[in-house]
Amino acid sequence: MCSRVLFIVLVIFSTNVLADGMVVDKVYHPYVLPNEREFEWRLMSRQTDDNSLIGQRIAYGQSINETVMVEGYLIGEKTATEDFGLQAYELEVRWMMTEQGEYWADWGMLFEVEKQHGSNDWEVTSGIIFEKEFGRTSLTVNLFGIYEWGENLQDEFETEFRLKYRYRWLPQVQPAIELYTGEGYFGIGPAVMGIQRFDGQKQLKWEAGFITELSSYGKDHSLRISLEYEF
Repeated sequence: MCSRVLFIVLVIFSTNVLADGMVVDKVYHPYVLPNEREFEWRLMSRQTDDNSLIGQRIAYGQSINETVMVEGYLIGEKTATEDFGLQAYELEVRWMMTEQGEYWADWGMLFEVEKQHGSNDWEVTSGIIFEKEFGRTSLTVNLFGIYEWGENLQDEFETEFRLKYRYRWLPQVQPAIELYTGEGYFGIGPAVMGIQRFDGQKQLKWEAGFITELSSYGKDHSLRISLEYEF
């Protein structure tokens, strides 16, 4: 298993990736629950020496069968020169390819289509998700290919890599280390997530992470926070 993970990491690090968006975001897990419905909110903030960007996402999702989850997003952004406003719409499909514990790792796939608000600019993402447990720790890896085009965008293909290694200390408190690469970016930092379960299938998930970019000499910090209510 370790050799396969190392191979994936080496492929990503050997790829020259240049992108336009915010690389630090959610590290996806491959799991889907039958009859799952959820509301989700995410906050992403990136501060550099030259600029600042704050993004928010609001979403509703629902599983359409035991293995496929569909989620729709409204995406807003605020920069140092522009007030907060609607930036884009996104449709996301997550497919759980294997049952939990069926193979050496749990596998899934992700598909996204995003359209910019007020312009004919598009972005399509597809990728592989896997997660492997080692005792009380878990390794989660996301590998995405992204293609974008439109009236204000140059046609180009990019890749992004996300990794989370977490310790399942308590359901409500699970510290982690996260790593992100993409758009000439390499960042790493601490994170924490938790789950509070209620009656039946109801549960509240929360995550937070603080990622520092290591491939430049200036300030480049990203904060991410998310809440998901599943029912």
